[in-house]
Amino acid sequence: MPRNVSRITPGKFFTHATHATLSPHTTLSTASMQARPCVRVAIMDGGNRVAAVRLAWGIAALAVAVAGLASLWVLVASPLVGASEVAQAVTQAAIQAEGKQAIDKPAVPGAAGAARGTVAAGAAGAATDRDLREWTRGQLESLVAVYRDFHANPELSLQEKTTAERLAKLWRESGLEVTTGVGGHGVVGLLRNGSGPTVMFRTDLDALPVVERTELAYASKVKVKDAAGAEVGVMHACGHDIHITSLVGVARYLAARKDRWKGTAMFIGQPAEERVLGAQAMLADGLFTRFPKPDFAIAQHVDSALAAGHVGLRAGYSLANTDSVDIVVKGKGGHGAYPHTTVDPIVQAAELIMALQTIVSREVQPTEPAVITVGSIHGGTKHNIIGDTCHLQLTVRSYSDQVREQLLKAIERKAKAVAAGARAPEPTISVTDGTPALFNDGKLTARIEGVFRKTFGDDRVVPAEQSMGGEDFSRYGKAGVPILMFRLGAVEAKRLDRYKELGQDPPSLHSALFYPDAEPTLETGVVAMAAAALELLR
Repeated sequence: MPRNVSRITPGKFFTHATHATLSPHTTLSTASMQARPCVRVAIMDGGNRVAAVRLAWGIAALAVAVAGLASLWVLVASPLVGASEVAQAVTQAAIQAEGKQAIDKPAVPGAAGAARGTVAAGAAGAATDRDLREWTRGQLESLVAVYRDFHANPELSLQEKTTAERLAKLWRESGLEVTTGVGGHGVVGLLRNGSGPTVMFRTDLDALPVVERTELAYASKVKVKDAAGAEVGVMHACGHDIHITSLVGVARYLAARKDRWKGTAMFIGQPAEERVLGAQAMLADGLFTRFPKPDFAIAQHVDSALAAGHVGLRAGYSLANTDSVDIVVKGKGGHGAYPHTTVDPIVQAAELIMALQTIVSREVQPTEPAVITVGSIHGGTKHNIIGDTCHLQLTVRSYSDQVREQLLKAIERKAKAVAAGARAPEPTISVTDGTPALFNDGKLTARIEGVFRKTFGDDRVVPAEQSMGGEDFSRYGKAGVPILMFRLGAVEAKRLDRYKELGQDPPSLHSALFYPDAEPTLETGVVAMAAAALELLR
C-alpha cells in the first residue's frame, strides 16, 4: 500500500458514513450542494479562512465517504435504483469531491499527471522485476553449465589467457563489441543502445594457487608451475567464476531487453585481481581513454558467510588500503657461544616485532581501523650461529590515506630506533604499494540499495560489514568514477545452519573447501546486477 494512503478498515468506514442519513433514493448532488456554501465562506471571510478551510476539508472527506457508500449501494440496491441513475450519481459525487479538493487546496502543476505517472511507473517496475526473474530462471541451466566450465578450468593471475578467450566468445555471442588484450589478459565488451549514461560492470578472471578439496563432480584438477617453478594446484576459491558467469547472464539480458534501457553497458573482465595488479594495468592501457569513461561502476563479490539469496551493501569504506613492507634487520654475525662479540639481528627483530604492536595500540586514534601484522620472519642458518641479517615481512592495513601514511612512517621510525639502540647498521626498509581502500560512493550505494530492497525485499538486503581485506576495484574509484561493490550471498541458509549446529564456521574464501551453491547464487547475482543496470542506464 502506498505510504500516502490511509489504512481504513470497513468498520471504520461505516462508522463515519452512518453519521449522514441517506435513503436509497437520495441523490449525491444534495450533499455536494451543502458543501458549496462552506467554500464560499472560506473565500469571503479572510479572518476565519484557516478554520473554514479545515471545515471544507472535512466536508470534502465526507463527500468522498459518501461516494464510497454510493459505490457500495450499487451492489446492494440495484434492484431499487436503475443502474444508469446510480452510475451517474457515483460519477457526479467523484467529480464534485475532486473539484472541492481543487478549490480548498492550492493546485500543484502536473500533480494529477505525476500521480498517474507514479502508478504507471510502479506497475511497469513490477512487470520488469517479474520479467527479469522469469528470464533469469529460464537461463539458469545454461548459466550453471557456463559456471561449471569456468570452475573446472581455472588459471592463475597473469595467466588467464583461456579464461579471457572463453569470456570474449560468450560476450560476442550476446552482440557485444569485444576488445581483448587490455592490460594483459583484460577483456572489454561494449553494448551500445543509443545516447545515455555509460555504466561499467566488472568481473575478475583469476584463480588461486590452491589444491581443491571440495569433491565436487566439476572440481578443478588443474596443476601448473608457479613463478618459482613449483607445481601448485589451481582453484576458483574466491568466487571469481560466479562473478564471470553473472556478467555473462547480465550481458545476455540487456541484449535481449534493449527496450528497457539506454546508453552504454561496459563489461570488463579484469585479470590479476588476486595480486592487485589488474585494475592498474587496464587503466594504464587506456581503459578510460580508449573506451568510454563510465558514469558509474558496479561489481559484486561472493560472501561465504552470507546466505544465498541475500545481498549486502555498505556506503563509504568497505575494504582497506593494503601495503606490504619488507624489513631487513642488520647485525654482526658470530658464534652463538660468544654473543658479546656480535650484534644479534634476531634479537633486534624480536624487539621490533613487539615495538610495532604499539603503533596501532598507542599511536593511532582508537576510532581509526588499522592493522600491522608480521607474517614472516627468517634469520639464521644453524643452532650455534648468529647471523648477519633477519628478514621480516609485514602486511599493513588501513582505511584513510592519513592513517596509511602514519603507519608506514611509524614502522620506519621504530625499525631505525631498534637498530640505533643495538648499535647496529640501519635496516633496509622497502614498501610495496598494494591497493587503495575501497570507498563505495554514498549516493550510488543509497540508490542501488533502494533497487535491491524493491527487488528482493527488505529482509534480504543486509548491511555489509567492513573488512580489512583489499580489492583493486577501488582503483576505478580513485580514477574518478563513483563505484559500488556489494556482497553476494553464496551458501544456502540450510548449509549455514548445519555448520552452526556442528559448531563450525563455514569454509572461508580462499579455502580449499569453499564452494558456492551455484543456482541460487547465480540467480541472485544476475538479477541484482541487471536490476542495478536498469536503474542506472536510463
